[in-house]
Amino acid sequence: MTTPLPYLTAEQVTALLSPREAVEVIEAALRDGFDPATDPARTQVELRHGHFLLMPSDIGAGTGIKIATVRPRNPERGLPRIQGVYVLFDADTLTPTALVDAGALTALRTPAVSVAAVRPALLRDPAPLRIVVYGGGPQATGHATTLRSVLDGHREISDLTHVVRRTDAGPPSVRDSGAPLRSTPRAHVHSALSGAGIRVVGAGTPEAERAVRAAHVVVCATTARTPLFAPDLVRDDAVVIAVGSHEPDARELDAALLGRAQVVVEDVATALRECGDVIMAVREGTIDVGELTTVRSVVTGEATLPTDRPVVYKGSGMSWQDLVIAAAVVARAGRPH
Repeated sequence: MTTPLPYLTAEQVTALLSPREAVEVIEAALRDGFDPATDPARTQVELRHGHFLLMPSDIGAGTGIKIATVRPRNPERGLPRIQGVYVLFDADTLTPTALVDAGALTALRTPAVSVAAVRPALLRDPAPLRIVVYGGGPQATGHATTLRSVLDGHREISDLTHVVRRTDAGPPSVRDSGAPLRSTPRAHVHSALSGAGIRVVGAGTPEAERAVRAAHVVVCATTARTPLFAPDLVRDDAVVIAVGSHEPDARELDAALLGRAQVVVEDVATALRECGDVIMAVREGTIDVGELTTVRSVVTGEATLPTDRPVVYKGSGMSWQDLVIAAAVVARAGRPH
């Protein structure tokens, strides 16, 4: 390399690709024939004070790897729990071409995949939408922002309830986050909902239970290792999105909920390796592996989401998602303005 690699900051990532466009990029990769089952598995390397997550992928004209560090005690210091960088390479020469802020990339691509997985269920009813979000980090607010971006012009969001562990700590913040926010979470939520009612309630309270009972969409983006709410609280026509963990012994959803739902996953093998919500539900006999639906089949129209039972999307994050979003952001950065 004779010139320094360009580095795209978190602010640039956010400015170059909107949440709606991120969803479209994810959907385009799947419609163009990419099969997530061919994606390399993420590797975890233990360190003295945490661990590395290494996520390589190779699709089309792009090749890349996300190198992330996980330091569980960082939030106590006011630092993100997950930090890192994405390295993009030319697929032919394998020459490094760009570096991208990994936190911003993750915060953009995770809700994009979630919404792509359930978009048909979100758009089939024009009635105002009620959303409950468990968690207060960037994935929690990022999902609200992405939902609003995709639903704009199709369906109004009437209210949002954030369910957090400590309401005395103020509005949703980065304290449980996996990546830094570029502005205050309250500002993110206001931007996402454009004047819709916003509430912050405590986990396990009657207010939280009532909100889940009424919700059309429930997003779970927490560090919880056990179910966040009773499975019978969820409406038959609800969409539930769970993205808080990628560990086989942690889950945010009860097995009984998965048993009465259509479960959508990124890739079956990945879900059976990393997604505790799915692994434990299979082990407990509430779902059968053959009943799992993939995001690819939903996006391509091969699978139809039901209207008479909940739709549950469980995602753990896969390497291909970072690559297609990183490549799109870098391509935008290289165009003349």
